[in-house]
Amino acid sequence: MKIQVALYAAVQAGLVFSQTTNGTETPSEVPYYGLSPPVYPSPASNGSSSTQWSAAYKRAKALVAQMTLEEKTNLTRGVTGSCIGTTGSVERLGIRSLCLSDAPDGIRGQEFVSSFPAGIHVAATFDPDLMYKYGVALGEEYHAKGINVALGPVAGPLGRIARGGRNWEGLSNDPYLAGIGMGAITTGIQERGVIATAKHWLLNEQEFRRTNTDAGEAMSSNADDRTLHELYAFPFMNALRAGAGAVLCGYNRANQSYACQNSKLLNGVLKTELGFEGFVVSDWAGQHSGVASANAGLDLVMPDGGYWGDNLTQAVTNGSVSADRLDDMATRILASFHLLDQEYSYPLPSIYTNAQKHFAVDAQSFDHAELIHQIGAAGTVLVKNVNNTLPFKKPRYLAVYGYDATVKASPWDNYLRFGGGYEVNFGWSTLNGTMITGGGSGSNTPSYVIDPFMAVSQRIAQDKGTLRWDFWSENPSPAFVNAEHCLVFINAYASESFDRTSLKDAFSDNLVNNVAANCSSTIVVIHNAGIRVVDEWIDNPNVTAVIFAGLPGQETGRSIVSVLYGEINPSGRLPFTVAKAESDYGTLLNSTVSSDYFPSINFTEGVFTDYRAFDREGIEPQFAFGYGLSYTTFEYADLTASLLGTAAGASAGNSIPDSSVAIVQGGHPDLWDTLAVVTCTVSNTGALDGAEVVQLYVSIPAEDTPVRQLRGFQRVGPLAPGEGRRAVFELTRRDLSVWDVVAQQWRLPRGEFGLFVGASSRDFRVNGTITI
Repeated sequence: MKIQVALYAAVQAGLVFSQTTNGTETPSEVPYYGLSPPVYPSPASNGSSSTQWSAAYKRAKALVAQMTLEEKTNLTRGVTGSCIGTTGSVERLGIRSLCLSDAPDGIRGQEFVSSFPAGIHVAATFDPDLMYKYGVALGEEYHAKGINVALGPVAGPLGRIARGGRNWEGLSNDPYLAGIGMGAITTGIQERGVIATAKHWLLNEQEFRRTNTDAGEAMSSNADDRTLHELYAFPFMNALRAGAGAVLCGYNRANQSYACQNSKLLNGVLKTELGFEGFVVSDWAGQHSGVASANAGLDLVMPDGGYWGDNLTQAVTNGSVSADRLDDMATRILASFHLLDQEYSYPLPSIYTNAQKHFAVDAQSFDHAELIHQIGAAGTVLVKNVNNTLPFKKPRYLAVYGYDATVKASPWDNYLRFGGGYEVNFGWSTLNGTMITGGGSGSNTPSYVIDPFMAVSQRIAQDKGTLRWDFWSENPSPAFVNAEHCLVFINAYASESFDRTSLKDAFSDNLVNNVAANCSSTIVVIHNAGIRVVDEWIDNPNVTAVIFAGLPGQETGRSIVSVLYGEINPSGRLPFTVAKAESDYGTLLNSTVSSDYFPSINFTEGVFTDYRAFDREGIEPQFAFGYGLSYTTFEYADLTASLLGTAAGASAGNSIPDSSVAIVQGGHPDLWDTLAVVTCTVSNTGALDGAEVVQLYVSIPAEDTPVRQLRGFQRVGPLAPGEGRRAVFELTRRDLSVWDVVAQQWRLPRGEFGLFVGASSRDFRVNGTITI
């Protein structure tokens, strides 16, 4: 037994044992990847996390006790229906089917719904209040359409790979920023009675060979235990803490085991360490076994691929899957249903997948357009502004260039069958019209789009000015010599199903340089589904302003015009690092390509991704994580840092949480205790109203830890010129801890913690320390 414990600890620590010539085992210095320890049995939950969960479990268990074996298995089986996914029902007990639907940024493929900004754009606001309002608005529309389960929010992929195809669906590659978003959005969605689904669990970081094909099995993401906890599971903890009723497991393999049958990830980390009380649902066609996936912790399959149904009934009958496991599966599904009180007056699904005339429920009646406009502007990031080119001073002659300025693609282009549901593939890609979202199942369906050209035209008309345009030429005519400014709209597309091949494109770069050659005030606006490098023209003196406009949703034109004209002072910040050259991302630039039958990716970088890697390697970025300009200036002063009584108790006691305390959903409750409070004063020293995103980075005194990690942010303002306000950051035990691979628990290090408060991961204005 001692040998087994020692071996397990060594595996988790990142060591592999190798045979010597005399047959004894010695630790190797080579990091060990690719072993997912078995964790059985799957833990049955009882709703102990809260009174709400307890009440939901009481009702769910009472129903399950009345079901036959066949009724229980039917409940866990996805069926074909009008929704993207539909559960089985038990009509004699009044248990109806649950409707599951995409997408995390708005309902996909339906009429009278809103197109919201994408997750990465919401993260760029660095505003928890807007993240929460975003979740509420999504919940209202899902509820109106009778959708029980919303397939979002997204923290996987986290954005390990710069060219990852689905990075835009998530909330930044920083786990803290992503975590705050996951918690706020989950809270908002579920406050409107809709079950939120945190996805994709876990290590789903590239699209190339994300699932099995004729070429072989899916790619295996191989990560050590500390990296898994501190980076990839970290943001999911916030969603669970907020009460998420569902978690969706991904297509990929993780440490050589498919994510939807990985007992370590499902039974061990999710349901035991993090106390998850809801149900685990497979990604569509993401189930690869029957008995193995059931025992590993999968609760609901979408859609039914033949592994469950009658086969699951037979497996329970012959003892391959225990009756208790099946009861827990059914109970978890019904508990989430009852947690959100969906049995009372919840609307029936109003989802349609055909072209026949039908009655469409109007989810736009909530009038979310203004919120979308607000988030669109708040997530817009100004990165260059020479000689205060912006905001505009009521120009009367503008020239507009670039394919991204106007709508070209139809929202019904390339209507494709996709994974048990329907995908609306907008045809949006580089050179194909203004981009408001990315591609694949995470995309949404706008009822309309106010594109940039439309909004600029309206403003020029209001000012009785002149507008000239050329959307499609790579080298537009320089005839518009009287234009005060030239606006160039380009984009950077990304989609599910494939990873990007570049972080730039020659057509767009040539367009910018060609316009700038004839226009001394060229303003570049990029609608970007992730990172976009700008090395080809960023230093051109005629490029006077550059904006990363993200994926802002249906009000894209209103949002960008509000920023250009100074009606909204930009306060968006980059949720990733923009490098000077693509090669600066090193091994984290491209997805791993392999022709092996059992392909693997080794996450050898550990926790050092994005700005953490740039800091470790001493690489100067073009624009740092958290960077963004304003039309005014801010001054930081008077940093204070104080430890609370909880910190003294943690320091005096064990450095890991008390094992006698019961785990609740979201992890050990002590992890969420506030140990320290950091404050500083932020003052507007400029001439215009504006909000500042104040960021706190912490240096944790532990080995192999990033130099600094984001551990707090606050959008302060708007502040009037001369006005100051305190920014307050609360540091929890989790924020200051590292994952102890031997103890298998979060450990609070002793020593001096550095505190760095400023405007980005490279721009610190006031510093301090705390000692624990």
